[in-house]
Amino acid sequence: MNPSEEWMESGLAILGRRGVEFITKLGGIFLLLGRFIVSLKDLFRSFRLFVNQVYLLGVQSLPVIVIIAIFVGAVAAWQAAYQFKFIGAPLRYLGQAVGKAVVIELAPVLSAIVFAGRVGAGVTAELGTMRVTEQIDALESMGINPVRYLVMPRVLACVLMVPFLVVFANFIAVIGGLIVSVIGVDVSVEMFMNGFKSSFKMGDFINGLIKAAVFGLTIGVVGCYEGFNTNGGAQGVGRATTTSVVISTVMILILNFIFAVILFRI
Repeated sequence: MNPSEEWMESGLAILGRRGVEFITKLGGIFLLLGRFIVSLKDLFRSFRLFVNQVYLLGVQSLPVIVIIAIFVGAVAAWQAAYQFKFIGAPLRYLGQAVGKAVVIELAPVLSAIVFAGRVGAGVTAELGTMRVTEQIDALESMGINPVRYLVMPRVLACVLMVPFLVVFANFIAVIGGLIVSVIGVDVSVEMFMNGFKSSFKMGDFINGLIKAAVFGLTIGVVGCYEGFNTNGGAQGVGRATTTSVVISTVMILILNFIFAVILFRI
């Protein structure tokens, strides 16, 4: 076998191994999703755990979401004004442009990515540490279902709290855009708000919340799956945390494109 054939065979072997690993991981994620759905019947038994996760994952994420949102709105207003000046468009449409960009895209997507970095990584690190220290094995040996006890409260909290955070992000981002428009672009409050109100559609707002709920489900399931399948001690926990954030972020962007095609038809 000449060197080129050896290189090709090695490349095909690596590609095949990566493909099998990807399919195995995808199957494991969907299997965990199914076990999460089944465990929802025990929500009443785990209600205190769920409320605790709502506070830890959702409420404690609010400050960072507010900070991100106000600057997202400010940048959106500044960039829109720059583009308007470039094409000669009137500034009375500035509120309209900022509102559409924030409600449809910026608030749901950026909030979900920030949530994946903070909460998804935290869930994976917590469950991964429990896995490598055999605490999850101990739960199973005591007859406690780890999906009901650990996964269901966290994933359900993610599904509900990401839309909740997006509502706040929408409101704060519009305020950030308004402040920049009034101070930096010399647009009056009345002109900005008239433009925003003229373009606001409840359907866009609801579609943004639907996207956010699916993003939250993805972050929760991926974070729990990577945590449950952690091995290799402290280094393994670090690798699983990084993998969780990467997969969640990529999935958010892919799902966002799919939602754009389905919900916002041209």
